[in-house]
Amino acid sequence: MNFLRTGILLVLLTLLLVWAASALGFGRTGMIVALCVGIGFQLFNFFFSSKLVLKAYGARILEEGELQWLQDGIRKMTSEAGLPMPKVAYVAKSAPNAFATGRSPKNAVVAITQGALDVMDQREVLAVMGHELAHVKHRDMLTMTLVAGAVSVIGFFAMLARWGAIGGRSREGGGSLAMLAVAFLAPVMALLVQMAVSRSREYAADAGGAGLSHDPEGLASALEALHRGIPHQAPLTQTGATAHMMIANPFFGMKLGRLFSTHPDPTERIRRLRAMAAKEV
Repeated sequence: MNFLRTGILLVLLTLLLVWAASALGFGRTGMIVALCVGIGFQLFNFFFSSKLVLKAYGARILEEGELQWLQDGIRKMTSEAGLPMPKVAYVAKSAPNAFATGRSPKNAVVAITQGALDVMDQREVLAVMGHELAHVKHRDMLTMTLVAGAVSVIGFFAMLARWGAIGGRSREGGGSLAMLAVAFLAPVMALLVQMAVSRSREYAADAGGAGLSHDPEGLASALEALHRGIPHQAPLTQTGATAHMMIANPFFGMKLGRLFSTHPDPTERIRRLRAMAAKEV
């Protein structure tokens, strides 16, 4: 059901993109230019975002022997799941969180912060790594890259619409209203779809991660520990551009953290996981 919901949301995002382009009436050449800009951003994001994110967070790839219990636990889960062993990264920051990056399972990286290691026990940490491995298995990094690419194109159209309005090139009547809608409403609608896709993938990763770790209760307990700790530390990301990559909303507990969250309500996530655990008893 989560995969179906994601597909529907991607279709809606594509329709929004087509509507934005047609409403502006730029013509075929203008649409091609805008699409090329968006595709170029998407390709750059696809090939280089992983390295940029790891560098931005100061993540360090673990050598053999470092946090060996963690690497052994991940190796066991990937072996059972038929996945290649990802690189494991450590982030020496106090914000409790974890994330996965990489454009495919073959070059995936799963990362965890010192803050997460501080607030969770080994069982909970491995359950969190199961969640991240589920993202890798589902190729969610690719899905979110495609979404980001479409959102970037819509943002480009919105910028052109604002330029058109400032320059007095907007059409009268309905055309003018359409341009204003693209300029101000389309980016907001695209962001809402992006958040909905991200939330859908988080639910799927929770279920998949609980299966990989064979420990839905461990993941539920881990989410509780993470969300208790996050409000007491500086967020792992300041801009929110990579917030969707984290297992937990890095702005949880802040005023706008819930309204603009790329993550589902943690209470609902925990409830679903505990329902899974009850069925296994």
